[in-house]
Amino acid sequence: MANYANAISKVKILVVGDSGVGKTSLVHLICHGCALGNSSWTIGCSVEVKVHEYREGTPSQRQYFIELWDVGGSNSHKNARHVFYNPVHGIILVHDLTNRKSQLNLRQWLSEILIREGGGSRSRLPLVEGFDAEQFGGFTQLPVFVVGTKQDLVAEVRPSLRVRSSTIADECAADEISVNTHDQRSLAPGSSNAVKLSRFFDKVIERQQTTTSRTDLGGISYNEKEPSMFRRNKSGSSFINIDGDCHRIMRNNDKYFRVTRRWPSFGAGTPSSLELLFCAP
Repeated sequence: MANYANAISKVKILVVGDSGVGKTSLVHLICHGCALGNSSWTIGCSVEVKVHEYREGTPSQRQYFIELWDVGGSNSHKNARHVFYNPVHGIILVHDLTNRKSQLNLRQWLSEILIREGGGSRSRLPLVEGFDAEQFGGFTQLPVFVVGTKQDLVAEVRPSLRVRSSTIADECAADEISVNTHDQRSLAPGSSNAVKLSRFFDKVIERQQTTTSRTDLGGISYNEKEPSMFRRNKSGSSFINIDGDCHRIMRNNDKYFRVTRRWPSFGAGTPSSLELLFCAP
């Protein structure tokens, strides 16, 4: 069973949005098919993994690990969280349907991800070619998916509100869905929402297939190990071997980030409960 897990390719999707919009509950619903009982504020980033059937029902069908990186939305970590953004194969933008500001801030979140710091300089460089922070029109290189949460509270909080497509979804030509993360029927198999999400995952996989390289973390399989317990590389990142599995330690401005993963268990030897946190030096 462990060899089966090692053979599956993976893609990385960022899940971002303002603090409190329900990203963690959404990720739990996507990965486990049920509502999260008690959610807490995400500090740094947590990662969960879903097994997805790529091009299901076709001769090209195969399984992929979908890594969902749930990035904390607190402004206190705004200057440090870019360490989670590269590499990335897709983006899920999350907003609260009862909070108009959280929807307007999606443009800012997308800019933050796609404009990264230039190496060794103060200039900011585009993560993808052709990206214009002032105009998203025509931007199709990186798959984007928009999710509006707390659908069950819309009528209660804003009775006269009519749910409309967000501007950012239109500009990115992205699919958009509205969900109640406390109701598993929001992403029930075969539903319109589930079909759109599955289609998005397929797009992300196709994007990854065209960009995978050995220098991309997305191209490293689960069974690759580091030869030593700890080493440092030129980028300021380090790797540590914990129980036979490789995890990355990222360093930025004297802050340390333990980056591990949580993925489905396929038998003995396969971790199933790991998380990523900001750690003080």
